[in-house]
Amino acid sequence: MKYLLIITTDLRVWESLPPEERSEVFAAHDRFRTQVVEPGEPCSSAVLAHPSNTRTVRVRDGGEASVTNGPYLDTRGLVGGFYLIESDTLGRATELAAAIPDARLTAVEVRPLMHIAGLEM
Repeated sequence: MKYLLIITTDLRVWESLPPEERSEVFAAHDRFRTQVVEPGEPCSSAVLAHPSNTRTVRVRDGGEASVTNGPYLDTRGLVGGFYLIESDTLGRATELAAAIPDARLTAVEVRPLMHIAGLEM
């Protein structure tokens, strides 16, 4: 089964870290990918750009798109990045989420992907 490990970022926490601690978080992600994820265990990841680069699009009753700059919600917890993994069990997916360095700073959500015929990636 595929799981999306969603990394929640609190910009106030991140921006309060000294540069050397930020560098250590990035280094810990490198170690996660090379040491924690077992060989043959499919894993891909991405880091999202700063929320100030976000555009939010809404289409309502009139059918016209309304576009605003910034994230959808004005909140402390934003999606900062993700890992897409394939795991035999929810337990293993949870174990991997706990090994992501951001779990120590904010949180990592483990969400199974739904299987919809014809939408395989």
